[in-house]
Amino acid sequence: MGKILKLNQQIKSFSKKITIEGDKSLSIRWALLSSQAKGISRSYNLLRSEDVLSTLKCLKTLGIKVKLRKNYCEIKSKGLNKFNYRKNITLNAGNSGTLGRLIMGLLIHSNKKIKIIGDKSLSKRDFLRVTEPLEKMGANFKTSKGRLPIKIQGTNIPKPIKYIENKGSAQCKSSIMLAALNTKGVTSIKARKSRNHTELLYKYLNIPIKIKKERNFDLIKVHGVTEIKTLNYKIPSDISSCAFFITLTILSKKSKILIKNVNLNPTRTGFLKIIKLMGIKTIVKNKRNYKGEIIGDLQIKSCNTIKPINCPTTLNSASIDEFLLIFLIAAKAKGVSYFKNLSELNEKESPRLKWGSKILNKIGIKTKTTKHSIKIFGNPELKVTKEIEIKNFLKDHRVFMASVIASITFGGPMWYIHDRDSINTSFPSFLKKISEFGVKIN
Repeated sequence: MGKILKLNQQIKSFSKKITIEGDKSLSIRWALLSSQAKGISRSYNLLRSEDVLSTLKCLKTLGIKVKLRKNYCEIKSKGLNKFNYRKNITLNAGNSGTLGRLIMGLLIHSNKKIKIIGDKSLSKRDFLRVTEPLEKMGANFKTSKGRLPIKIQGTNIPKPIKYIENKGSAQCKSSIMLAALNTKGVTSIKARKSRNHTELLYKYLNIPIKIKKERNFDLIKVHGVTEIKTLNYKIPSDISSCAFFITLTILSKKSKILIKNVNLNPTRTGFLKIIKLMGIKTIVKNKRNYKGEIIGDLQIKSCNTIKPINCPTTLNSASIDEFLLIFLIAAKAKGVSYFKNLSELNEKESPRLKWGSKILNKIGIKTKTTKHSIKIFGNPELKVTKEIEIKNFLKDHRVFMASVIASITFGGPMWYIHDRDSINTSFPSFLKKISEFGVKIN
């Protein structure tokens, strides 16, 4: 297979029932927490993506025993802060900001220097947002302007701190929460609303945590522990991956889809709330609670009339990974949609706010952008009449997959989408799933 995907096929109507691979955020958090639990932890439906495999490889380098089988993954650990590794090791986080930032919190107690590296894209991202609070807890870092590669050496006595997380970054919050496990005392975090998978796992594992919810912030207190219980976990489907097929359905004619066992954590369902405001109905079936997470089956139908939206900024954090798809939906709305306070989009694998605008401009949709906002002038009658090429997007998996969805819903003479292997970061089976809808993948 070539690295450039060529598509010139507009999708036909469909009625499908599908399942999607495990949630990436939960897969990585399960692995990291299991590495600190005394005994054997096992997960089912673990996402087998590059980000998760990088996590497992890093844990092996730190001396943790990992068995990856066909139907499950098993991690065996001697307990909290029981890593066993040689001097001057290097941990490669690949493309994963979640891994790169969270594992630094776990290394707060490390007594040997460890080098953390990543790929070209990850090496452009900001790590000061993690290293600065961890330094206050006692860790030492050597870094080049807050970017990877970074060398870390922990402390024998990590200190609890009071920390304000004002970016809405679950990665930063979670890194401090992981570091707090090793302290003798209480770490207090005032965190802007973001994903709460770590908090829910702490509650399930009976790790001492108190959470007070305010309008824009959560006040979180984590007490240090001496032991964590093992975690057996069946990981639900990733809603960020499901969003591609929801968007495919919305933008296709006379189509419907049922997606099974989706993680419907309220801190992750901003996408569903936004499309509801745009006139798209979503039905949740078989809703249930699983170890603190809300799980359900999603049913969606195509939408003939999409409403423009002045998107509430309160939904930004809970939909941060889905905005490229939201922009595609807004392109078919009758009117102007406005999205603001999205500067965090440009701190992802690529500058996604810029790429969202670029893709829309290529297919003939007018946009107006600033550093943190975008106006999209929708056109329900849009027809793509020229060849489109998508390249030089730092191998950002979400740019690639959003471009695929755009190509098979908006159509056009030919799309040339580069770096098809980028999907291995988060959704290796994406193109296989797309082919199940009758799309020819070469």
